Amino acid sequence: MKLSKYWKAIVAGLVAGSGALSTAAADSTVTSGELWIIAGAVAGGLGLTWAVPNRQTSDRHRLP
Repeated sequence: MKLSKYWKAIVAGLVAGSGALSTAAADSTVTSGELWIIAGAVAGGLGLTWAVPNRQTSDRHRLP
Protein backbone atom coordinates (compact mmCIF):
# COMPACT_ATOMS: atom_id res chain seq x y z
CA MET A 1 0.00 0.00 0.00
CA LYS A 2 1.40 3.35 -1.03
CA LEU A 3 0.57 6.22 1.29
CA SER A 4 1.73 8.85 -1.17
CA LYS A 5 -1.54 8.83 -3.11
CA TYR A 6 -3.52 9.17 0.10
CA TRP A 7 -1.38 12.00 1.47
CA LYS A 8 -1.50 13.78 -1.87
CA ALA A 9 -5.31 13.89 -1.71
CA ILE A 10 -5.43 14.81 1.98
CA VAL A 11 -3.01 17.71 1.57
CA ALA A 12 -4.90 18.98 -1.49
CA GLY A 13 -8.18 18.89 0.44
CA LEU A 14 -6.65 20.74 3.38
CA VAL A 15 -5.11 23.41 1.17
CA ALA A 16 -8.36 23.96 -0.75
CA GLY A 17 -10.39 24.07 2.46
CA SER A 18 -8.04 26.44 4.24
CA GLY A 19 -8.00 28.77 1.24
CA ALA A 20 -11.78 28.86 1.14
CA LEU A 21 -11.95 29.31 4.92
CA SER A 22 -9.52 32.21 4.93
CA THR A 23 -11.52 33.93 2.20
CA ALA A 24 -14.80 33.32 4.03
CA ALA A 25 -13.42 34.56 7.34
CA ALA A 26 -12.10 37.82 5.89
CA ASP A 27 -15.12 39.67 7.26
CA SER A 28 -14.86 37.92 10.68
CA THR A 29 -18.00 35.83 10.09
CA VAL A 30 -18.62 32.56 8.29
CA THR A 31 -22.15 32.07 7.00
CA SER A 32 -23.84 28.77 6.25
CA GLY A 33 -23.46 29.40 2.53
CA GLU A 34 -19.75 29.88 2.98
CA LEU A 35 -19.57 26.61 4.90
CA TRP A 36 -21.02 24.84 1.86
CA ILE A 37 -18.36 26.46 -0.31
CA ILE A 38 -15.63 25.32 2.11
CA ALA A 39 -17.02 21.78 2.13
CA GLY A 40 -17.16 21.78 -1.67
CA ALA A 41 -13.57 22.99 -1.89
CA VAL A 42 -12.40 20.21 0.42
CA ALA A 43 -14.39 17.57 -1.46
CA GLY A 44 -13.22 18.89 -4.81
CA GLY A 45 -9.61 19.00 -3.72
CA LEU A 46 -9.79 15.46 -2.40
CA GLY A 47 -11.72 14.02 -5.33
CA LEU A 48 -9.90 15.67 -8.18
CA THR A 49 -6.48 14.98 -6.72
CA TRP A 50 -7.42 11.39 -5.97
CA ALA A 51 -8.43 10.88 -9.61
CA VAL A 52 -5.01 11.87 -10.97
CA PRO A 53 -2.59 8.94 -10.71
CA ASN A 54 0.93 9.39 -9.39
CA ARG A 55 3.75 9.22 -11.89
CA GLN A 56 5.69 5.95 -11.89
CA THR A 57 9.27 6.18 -10.62
CA SER A 58 10.69 4.91 -13.91
CA ASP A 59 8.98 7.79 -15.79
CA ARG A 60 10.76 10.47 -13.77
CA HIS A 61 14.12 9.82 -15.36
CA ARG A 62 12.95 10.00 -18.98
CA LEU A 63 13.06 13.22 -20.94
CA PRO A 64 9.83 14.33 -22.65
